[in-house]
Amino acid sequence: MAVTEKDVRSALKTVKDPELGLDLVVLGLVYDIQVEGDDVKAIISLTTPLCPVAGQIVEDCRQAIANMDGVGKAEVELTFDPPWTPERISPLIRSSLGL
Repeated sequence: MAVTEKDVRSALKTVKDPELGLDLVVLGLVYDIQVEGDDVKAIISLTTPLCPVAGQIVEDCRQAIANMDGVGKAEVELTFDPPWTPERISPLIRSSLGL
């Protein structure tokens, strides 16, 4: 069965920001997902460019995608363009965080 963007998004919900304890999808840190056949590329950001665990988060995302059935190649690109802001969090979650 072919992998979809929705499937990848679901897999990325297993990766949490260690500081906030929320997954990258809820935080709005997943900027783009590209699926071409069995190759998947996700473009993500972090809450800060100075994140001390950036490498681990990128690897956790890559592993979450690679472990999906139907994925041949998993690639994760880190970007800070545009910079992440709390406005990328869904309004309901943002209000529960007091933001």
